[in-house]
Order: sequence, then C-alpha cells, then structure tokens
Amino acid sequence: MQDNATEVTAAGIARLAGVGRAAVSNWRRRHADFPKPVGGTETSPSFALAEVETWLRKQGKLAEVPLRERVWQQLVGHPAGPLTALVHTGWVLLLIHERPTVWLDASAGSDERLAAVLPGALEQVMTPRFGGAPGRGVHSGGRGDVGAAVNTSGEERGVNAGGEPQTVNAPSDAQAVNTSSAVHGVPAAHTTTALRTPTGPQLFLSVPLLRGAAELAAEAGARQAFEFLLGRHLDANPRQYTLTPAELAGLMADLAGPARTVLDPACGTGALLRAVDTRPDQEVYAQDSAPDLAVITALRLALHSRAGVRAAAGDTLRADAHPELRADAVLCHPPFNERNWGHDELAYDPRWEYGFPARTESELAWVQHALARLADGGAAVLLMPPAAASRRSGRRIRSDLLRRGALRAVVALPVGAAPPYNIPLDVWVLRRPDRTPTAPEVLLVDTGRFAAEGRGGPDWAAVREAVLDAWRSFERSGRLEERPGLARSVPVIELLDDDVDLAPARHLPPAAVADGAEQLTAVRERLGATLRLTADLTPPAAVPAPPGARWPLTTIGELARGGALMMRTGGNGGRARVPVLTDHDVLAGTAPSGMLPESEEEAVLTEPGDVVVPVLGGGSVARVIDETTEGAALGRNLVLLRPDRTALDPWFLAGFLRGTANNRQASSYASTATRLDVRRLQLPRLPLDEQRRYGGRFRALDEFERALRHTSRLGEQLVRGMYDGLTDGTVAPG
Repeated sequence: MQDNATEVTAAGIARLAGVGRAAVSNWRRRHADFPKPVGGTETSPSFALAEVETWLRKQGKLAEVPLRERVWQQLVGHPAGPLTALVHTGWVLLLIHERPTVWLDASAGSDERLAAVLPGALEQVMTPRFGGAPGRGVHSGGRGDVGAAVNTSGEERGVNAGGEPQTVNAPSDAQAVNTSSAVHGVPAAHTTTALRTPTGPQLFLSVPLLRGAAELAAEAGARQAFEFLLGRHLDANPRQYTLTPAELAGLMADLAGPARTVLDPACGTGALLRAVDTRPDQEVYAQDSAPDLAVITALRLALHSRAGVRAAAGDTLRADAHPELRADAVLCHPPFNERNWGHDELAYDPRWEYGFPARTESELAWVQHALARLADGGAAVLLMPPAAASRRSGRRIRSDLLRRGALRAVVALPVGAAPPYNIPLDVWVLRRPDRTPTAPEVLLVDTGRFAAEGRGGPDWAAVREAVLDAWRSFERSGRLEERPGLARSVPVIELLDDDVDLAPARHLPPAAVADGAEQLTAVRERLGATLRLTADLTPPAAVPAPPGARWPLTTIGELARGGALMMRTGGNGGRARVPVLTDHDVLAGTAPSGMLPESEEEAVLTEPGDVVVPVLGGGSVARVIDETTEGAALGRNLVLLRPDRTALDPWFLAGFLRGTANNRQASSYASTATRLDVRRLQLPRLPLDEQRRYGGRFRALDEFERALRHTSRLGEQLVRGMYDGLTDGTVAPG
C-alpha cells in the first residue's frame, strides 16, 4: 500500500534519485511542475513522497522506488516521529516472526480493522516473550523528570474490530498505568511501572508503514528488516546516540564468558546483549532511562534469539528495576562524567560495598551496581573512561576493589575504538568475590599500538587476539608472564600506593630494546627505498600545450544517461564485517577503514576500474579502485562511477575530474560545507586512444602522489619512534 501522507525531504529525494542535494535544488528552480512543499519549514521543506515518485519517474530519473527506500521514507516521515514509528514497526515484525498466521489474518481486512485488532494480536507474543500479564511485558520507571509515571484518561477517537468508530482511553507508548512501592527508599516518582502495547488509534497512523514493513520482512526476514531500519535510523542520527561498536561489544561479551542470565543496566539499543552467545534457557535483562530505547532493545533481542527478555525503562541507579537479580554476567557501557547520578539521594544505598562514590565518580557507581547484581563468581565487563583508573577521588574505591579481588583486569583500548573517538577508553573486567581465596594479581593490557591512522577504527582482529589470549592465559593460571609493551599481571600490593593508579601504560615495561631498535632500523630502510622511488617517479618537466587548444565537452550526467558509465551512491547499511571505503579513506589515500551498520541492505561493492569521488569538503579528489580496494563497500558521501571500458578510460576519467576549475563550477556552497554535484563535472570528448594517453600520465601522477604520502608517513613514524626510543631508554644516543 502506498501512503499518500508520507513526506520526504530534499535529502530523501536525492537518495531516491541517486544524486546530490544540489541537483534537487536545481530541479526545484528549473522545473515548474516539480512538486510543491507540503510541510517542513521554509529552509527545510518536505514533499509528498507519492508526488515526488511520480515526478521522478515522469522525468526518467527513477524507474521504481525500492521497497526498502519506500519503507524508510515512511518511517522517517511518520507524524509521531521516527522512534515511535520504529517501535510500532518492531512490534509488528515480532508478531510476523512469532505468529505469522495471526498477522496474515489481521492484515487481510481494512486499515481500520488492522489497527483495531493489532493490540490484541500483539499481546499474544508479549506474554511468552517478555513475561508478565498481557500488555505488561516491558517495564518502565525512573526519574520523575522523564515523565514515566503518568496516568492519562484523555479520550481519542478509535475503531472497533468491525471498523466502527468508538471512543477509547489511550495512554501513549511511554505513559504508565500503575505504580509500585518505592525502591531503595527512592520516592514514588522514581518507581517501576508497566508499559502498554500501542493502542489502536496510535497504530492507525502507522498502518501504511506496517504493511510496507511486512512486505520487507517477506523479502528479507523480520529480524533483518528491523536491523535495517534501526541501522538506518542510527546512521541518520549519529549525535543522538552513544553507540557501542559491534567489534567492541563482541570483545566485551567474550571477556564475560558464557552465561545463562545476563544484564545490561544501560542498554541503549541493545548492542552488548545482542553480542552475547545464545544458549538454552537463557534470560537477558535490560534497563535504560529512555523508554523507547528499552522497548527497541527488547524487540531487537526477541527477534535475535529465543532467550527470555526482561526489559525496563528508568534511571538504573535511582530506581533499579531488577533489585533481586543475581546474574551470571553484567555488560555495561554506562554514561560518562555524570554529575547528577543520584549522589545526594543514594548515600546509604546497600550497593556501595566498596565505598560511597564521589559526585564526580559516577562510573564507580555503575561498577558497584554491576557487582551488586552478580551471582557469586559472576563476571562484569564495563567500558570506562581512562580517568576512572587514576582520579584521586576514586582511589579508595579502587583500592577496596583490588584488596577484595573484585577487579581482575584493566584493558586500555586504542584511540578510535568507541565514542568519544579521540580518547583511548578502558575495559574493566570484574568478578563477584566468592568463597575462593582472593587473587593476588591483576591483569593489565595496553592495546594502543593497534590504533589505525586517520579516522578509521583500530585493527580489531589484532586487538581481539591480543586481549583474549592474555586474558585466557591469566584466567588459567592466575598470572601472566610479561609481554613487553602489551600485557603483564601485576601483584595487587604494587598497585596499593597513594594513587592506586590502574592505567596499564604506567605499569607495563616498554618493548624490548632490541625489538625497538630493529623496528626503527626497518622503518629507516623502508623510508630510504621510498625516497628513491619518489625521486624516480617525479614527473618530467611540463611541456606547454599548443595555444588555442579546446575540446568539445560533455558532463558526467550526460555520459550516465547515454550508458557510457553507471553512477551509484554510498549506502547506510550492509552485511556484517564488510570493510567500507569511507570518504576519509579516499581523501587520505588509505585502505578501507570503516564499517557499516549491520543490515540486509545490499551495499555497493567496488570493482577494479571504478572511480570514486567524495562529494563533501570542496577537494578535487578522485580515486581509481585497484586490487587493494576492490570488494569494499562504498561509504557515505561518496559517488561511484563505473565506466564502460569500450568508451571511457578510468584513469582519463579520474584525472579530468580532479581539475580545480572543473570542481569549482560543479560545486554548491552552504554555510558550513561545500557539496559537489558529480553530474555537472565535465570531460572532453576524445577518442579512446587519446584518452589512454592522458590516462597513462594521470596514472603516473597518482603513483607519485602515493609515494609522497607513504614517504611522509614513514618519516613521521621514524621521527616519533626515535624520540620515544631515546626518551624511554630503548635506543642509545650513538
């Protein structure tokens, strides 16, 4: 069913047509019949999706809107907002996953009937998957300022099962309907309450989206459809969420080990719990202060496995929804540097077994909450800011964690492992002390050496191998032989000084002298060879062209319409573990370094001879795909041009696209960025043999440029290594 009410922005139109936003602006100016805005603002208007689709098809700019794109536009244009739309979609996808025949029966009638019968149908999956009474499978509770404990009796117009209008009491998705007694002495405004499934009137606005999502589930599967829509939403709103990268989530889950009951008290979108290996009779518990995120986590986990899911919304520290739980494992990526975490209200809370956290030590409150929810011998793994390992205000708690054997390991991650990406975060591994003797040593690991250049993430394969190998060896014997510059087990007594500083780098011996000197010698030799190569690749003297030489010109847009090349734009999702060529990789001339959010969307994969062009930043850059970059997925803000080799030489194409004047005439300027309209870039019309002459010269320039970049990186590495070696005693002055 096509939703005539769905609206789409200029950015959405650009995605539909595979062009830049500047092209959409030009269409609006040049075509009197372009659809008029139906909403939005004067500076950011929105348009009716159906009208836009018709116009694009009429202009020959669109054959058919892909189902995934149509469903995404319906979700992002939902009147109640994309988060509410995502929750409604998740409920229905879970119903399709669990009870497909119930969905088929419900969706066979009119939209009014579907909206009316859906709440009852959803209750059939809520009870077995989430527990509790029908309509009360996901719990909500927390701070009074989040508006969780509100009882609404306002009337809305609804429909009954036969499609007749009726009046119903309709609390919203995040409104509570009952209140329990206070927890930990916290006032009633902070207590846990129950959340209802969406009502018929609420679901009625979502019916076109829900039918589209069902079609998508029929193509790709319910779980894959939800992961695609969630991944696209997270990618479109990167500043609204603090995400845990999938590689880090997997590492933390492996450090915790197999578990039947698992808790994440700050679950976000459920990345950590989703990384846990499933096992029979498993139960997962989750809580988040944002009700929508708690529901999304519950739906995501229910679609992912057969585990029992108990999810709650509320402020975990002030109103713990699982006070009686004793889990086998706790995984947590808590909020950092919170001053308003409950210091004044929770002074006598029984969770502070290791000391009352200072107002500035919210992370140590989360550590103790995790320990309090563990069974004896259970494991907790938390992502922590590096300051938590050394701040003086937390030294007494750190000291008690060490003395009682609760803290087992601190792993320093490379820069860029998780947000905030400019800080090297830590992973703490803790155990709930049982009756066994206290462990006399603590494992310290520093994986900073595995950071990647530029903005790419670290070498996760190397990080994972180094950390898990050290941890498993330490677990087996209770100690680890020194691995210089990487890991060692440190006697607790060594750490119990005035500072109780747990930063791994301060306690690890540097790399062996011989290894450091040999490595620097190898870098110096590579630098010398690269300098000689750079000299050999220096372009010959420029020869002036004959005066008055001019070529007939064409544009990329004309070549695409004529079939001489194919244009594709970077995606927002893809299958797991696919390396992504980002715009930063193209600009820096480095290998693919990114990862796309996991979804079943088919990513655009590069092939040798493709030409990739960044569309943001105002630079004159084009990169020809070779064997080192082939097979990578195309990232955001990139356009891929795939030339017909019988008509266009790739190096000729890339070379002329880099012309400064060419880029200037094809660029548009906003207040903070420059955007390139690739379709407007120009090429001379030349015979293929002449193209290849130019292409050969452009290719030689590219080799020279890469050699210069490699020389620069090796030089920086040698200089940095010499400074480090001379100052840490691993290199002699001569």
